[in-house]
Amino acid sequence: MNTRKIVLTLLAATPAIFAAEVADSAQVTKLLGEAKTQAFQLKEDAVTMESFNRMKVSHETQAETINQIKDHVNTLVRTEAKLQEAAASASPWQKKVVREIVPYLDELEGYTSAVIETLNGEVHHNFAEYKDYLEANADYSTDLAAMIADFVNYGQTKDRLENLKTKLELPPSQ
Repeated sequence: MNTRKIVLTLLAATPAIFAAEVADSAQVTKLLGEAKTQAFQLKEDAVTMESFNRMKVSHETQAETINQIKDHVNTLVRTEAKLQEAAASASPWQKKVVREIVPYLDELEGYTSAVIETLNGEVHHNFAEYKDYLEANADYSTDLAAMIADFVNYGQTKDRLENLKTKLELPPSQ
């Protein structure tokens, strides 16, 4: 076989190589759905807590709310650990979202701890710092919830498109 035929044979096989995508993991899809719900709950409580900066709220209400936020963060950390375990069978976009969740959780854990330390009197942060921690929690949780929702929506849209393609008996994309 001459060089030209080898090159043409390789070029002809290239689309088939790229078409062999890794399928989405059902387990990761399920966990991402759970993470989406958990992140939304976290966002709601963090935004509520941040609004306490603009009103007079009892110390007890603040402590109760930050403990709920801490519980939400901890629940998301456990879900993220399950996602890490399942990532070996995940598709590329699923692996990407798993990687992107981690920095948000790291920041949320730090800011949540700072708020708890302030409320418990363990560390003295001035009001401006305390306010910044609450705003950061609200911002990071809002961004995390939106990011996870976007990825979950992408996965759902991708599935609908693939189902339509099969239903319409369209050829695979090149």
